[in-house]
Amino acid sequence: MMPDKIQCGNGVSLERGLRCTLSDRTTLVSDHYYPEGQGPWPTLLMRQPYGRDIASTVVYAHPVWFARHGYHVVIQDVRGRGGSEGSFYPFRNEARDGAETIAWLLEQPACNGSIGMYGFSYQGATQLLAAAEKPKGLVCIAPHMTATDLYHGWFYHQGALRLASSLGWGIQMLREDSRRLGLRNASDRLESAWSNLRAQTHIVPYGDHPAIADPDLPSYVRDWFGHPNPNDPYWNEISTDVQQIEIPALHISGWYDTYLEGSISGYLALRNNAATTFARDNQYLLAGPWVHIPWIPAGGFDTDLHLLRWFNHWLKSTEDFKDEPRIRHFALGENNWHAADEWPTAKPLTLYLHSSGNGVGSITPNPPTFEEPRDVFVYDPEVPVLDQPASEHGNNLLVYTTPALKTRAHLFGQPTVTLYAATSAPNADLTARLLRITPSGKAEFICIGIARASWLFSKTTYQPDTIHSWQFTLEPTSIVLSPGESLRLEIASSAFPLYDRNPSSSVPPAQADNWNWQRSTQQIAHSPEHPSAIHLPIEGANPW
Repeated sequence: MMPDKIQCGNGVSLERGLRCTLSDRTTLVSDHYYPEGQGPWPTLLMRQPYGRDIASTVVYAHPVWFARHGYHVVIQDVRGRGGSEGSFYPFRNEARDGAETIAWLLEQPACNGSIGMYGFSYQGATQLLAAAEKPKGLVCIAPHMTATDLYHGWFYHQGALRLASSLGWGIQMLREDSRRLGLRNASDRLESAWSNLRAQTHIVPYGDHPAIADPDLPSYVRDWFGHPNPNDPYWNEISTDVQQIEIPALHISGWYDTYLEGSISGYLALRNNAATTFARDNQYLLAGPWVHIPWIPAGGFDTDLHLLRWFNHWLKSTEDFKDEPRIRHFALGENNWHAADEWPTAKPLTLYLHSSGNGVGSITPNPPTFEEPRDVFVYDPEVPVLDQPASEHGNNLLVYTTPALKTRAHLFGQPTVTLYAATSAPNADLTARLLRITPSGKAEFICIGIARASWLFSKTTYQPDTIHSWQFTLEPTSIVLSPGESLRLEIASSAFPLYDRNPSSSVPPAQADNWNWQRSTQQIAHSPEHPSAIHLPIEGANPW
């Protein structure tokens, strides 16, 4: 017998532990929040692996808040998590399980037949995967800080593993698996690693990290590390086919979020390739100044009210979103919200890197007119580059700075670099980090990019000690620069522990340790034949 509904005030009630039996006889468990009065009501569904009582309240209002606004809210534990049966393997079962949950909800007396989904991170992926199944009754989704393409948008960035986030999240998820399976020794190792998470990226080889290596544990973390090739069928098996999605989506991304690239790319993928014109025309993006957790207030903007307006529009036909711009983005520096009809595609402003060969150079609108001295630096896998403020004076980082701006400049979009580089390694990385320099000399991070030679040159020939054109993107941004400020570009071959270290050898990074790490020497050319440059998505005229 189910317990009586729990009263939550203002007429809202909660019914815990409702059970949905799937076609394979697995039972999933959910908590249901009901508004005041008699239903049925439009339904909001969140499917999550972190405990349905939490309900992503680290970033959203509590489900009671949405119920007060007239929604039947359902928070479900995904397969193998919380109270739900089965084995958890991230992403693999969420398409079918989500679609079958939606079919089950349509049979519930509280549901009026119109369903929306919401949630961020993993809870965003559960929406996208379910939506691609085209379930009847699913009217709209709100996937936030997530990715459709899990290789490029979640785990790897242009060939380099997002090590800190992937390993940290993997350890977090395996902790519950170890307890469910009764693996005490594995659980103790995972808890010890979790208590000192920052140190875990230094354990090598990371593919054999002792906290994830127990063969009795699920293999998913080892699988992420063991499939570094984007063309491996593994990634298609767990990613979203955007061409199957037929419904509107409200995307939220954060300029400092781990999955920034994934959320922007997911928005663009659906804007351009969703199954119908209706779906393509009803993709919306909100990009704010947020990390993954928490979402701090920004310019007076209320994300919960924005989300409520979205659902009111599609599930209650209020037309709350009728005049909403397709893109709202928060401009860093200026700290104001801007609107845009489309993601910028205009030709970027190209600025060229110059140097006298000492590793500290300039950036100007003028291309080199003669062969300037190459900048040379040494990459040592044992010496991290990221988070080394003093490293600008070392031999493992190049620094290029623009003159002070003469007029205001707004960067909105995705910067790109073209680096004419030669490396001594059979496999190498190049990283590019863009910084804002204030008149006082303070350096503020804007965005970063990385490219691994094995990914960038996978369809061409790559040779050590040969100049190649390394063209790759940095992550997107929106920032307003004021007169007197400058931009700085830092070039290196590592951004560890954000990304994994390239061993500069033929050993796969996941299996590399200090026994097979090798140093390498990199050269950046500046000449009419090899004009290394940065391409900036700047609105308007050249501000220099």
